[in-house]
Amino acid sequence: MKIKSQRDFFAGLMFSAVGTAFAWGAASNYAIGKGARMGPGYFPLALGVLLTVLGLIIVFKALVVETEDGEPVGAFAWKPIVYVLGANLAFGVLLGGLPKFGIPAMGLILAIYALVFIASLAADLFLPKQVFLLATALAIGCYLAFIVLLKLQMPVWPTFITG
Repeated sequence: MKIKSQRDFFAGLMFSAVGTAFAWGAASNYAIGKGARMGPGYFPLALGVLLTVLGLIIVFKALVVETEDGEPVGAFAWKPIVYVLGANLAFGVLLGGLPKFGIPAMGLILAIYALVFIASLAADLFLPKQVFLLATALAIGCYLAFIVLLKLQMPVWPTFITG
């Protein structure tokens, strides 16, 4: 059987693999329960199964439905992956610090600004004013949601400022 759309085929395989991993993880690590009395693994198992089925449908479509050029998979985009993963790593380090290495927690606000600015470097066009506005809106929103409304205990500002 010939693959008629490479993008759909590999996307479907990825969905199926991730869905299967989530379903397996939920089923092996959590109590599933029943429909009337759901356990903590019920919802992740259901989502994993749905994602696996969706992936299989996409793979089937990629094998059956004819496309014009076969929709080949393009080159791997390393720049966005490096910047987005780096931004998340920087967020985690700045939010909680690394006490083992003597890096103090810089707090939620600075971590959000770093996350937004580093992740925005993944785009082809960097607009500093818009990135600053986005970071400010996210910082205010996260402060209101997590600190004010949910009352989560996490550092908001660097430890050397709040002392």
